[in-house]
Parts: sequence; C-alpha cells; structure tokens
Amino acid sequence: MALTALELCSRALLRIGAQAIASMDEGTAEAEIASGLYDGIRDALLSAHPWSFATGQASLPRLAAEPSADHPCAFQLPPNFLRALSAGSLGAGRGLSYRLLEDRLHCDAAQVTLTYIFRPHESTFPAFFAAALVARLSAEFCIPLTESSTRAQLLFNQAEAELRAARRADSQQTTTQALDGFPLIRARG
Repeated sequence: MALTALELCSRALLRIGAQAIASMDEGTAEAEIASGLYDGIRDALLSAHPWSFATGQASLPRLAAEPSADHPCAFQLPPNFLRALSAGSLGAGRGLSYRLLEDRLHCDAAQVTLTYIFRPHESTFPAFFAAALVARLSAEFCIPLTESSTRAQLLFNQAEAELRAARRADSQQTTTQALDGFPLIRARG
C-alpha cells in the first residue's frame, strides 16, 4: 500500500467529515491546514518510537573543524536525520558517549557508527504506521476545521489507541532483547 502525503491527509480529512483534497496547495481551508500541519505531525510520530522501517545505521563522515569544547571530534549527521538512538565505534552500533549539537555529533572516538531514526518516504510506511498517522492527523485537523473540542478529544483518544497498536506491531518484528548488565542478575551468580 504505497501512499503519498496527499492521500494520507485526504484520508484524515474524510475521517472528520471534511472534503478530500486534490492538492496540498489548492487554496481551500482543508489544504492549508493539511500542508501546514502534516510535516510536523509526521516527524513527531516518526521520532516518538524506534520504528523498524525508519531506523538506520551509518558511518558518519568526520568534519575537519574540531569542536570548541568537551570533545575532540565532530561528525556530520546524515540527511533526513530525526533522532539519535545510539552511537558506537569500530563496527559497533552502540556503547559510545556522544553529544548532538546543531547538525553534528561530537564525541571522543575517531570513527562513529550512528543508529538513528530517519524520515522515510511515505510510500514505505507500513499499514500499521499509516493508520496511526491518519488517526493522529484527523485529531489534529479536527479543531481548525470543525471547532469541536469534544470531537477532537475523542479523535485524540482513538489516535493514541492506533499508535499503541502500531508500536506493538512494529515491536514484534525483531528478536526480543536480553537484559544486559542488570545488577540483580549478576548478584545471583
């Protein structure tokens, strides 16, 4: 199910009883609200969970200019970067202390592999995420278009339920992680 931003917004508008849009810049109230809110809502939902379809790893290019303080090395963050999950060195995706400043990662290592959330194209959204995004968009579009806060609250509750279901579906697509370094397990021997 390859969807576009326009189709996702049109589905959200239909959920609240508004007219679907043919273009994000057609000049209607629906199109203005959709184009004004869509990008921020999409990025917020993508950043809120380590979605498997939006998680990537990259070896970051080291920048020639050294940071002013705290760390000796700076690296350029990848395009479409939304949120860092972990960083590692020498082929590891985690275990490195780092700090993000502006569009750079600062750390003490000479090489960095970053595990991060990126902004994928809408056509790659799985059905469970697209449903959660449409539910959230309809909740966000409700007050500007219908001026009904009661209806908006109901839609926000539905959107939260859709988001929980999407997180659960996405989390089932990986091997369960064992607890590492938990002190109570070590104490038992």
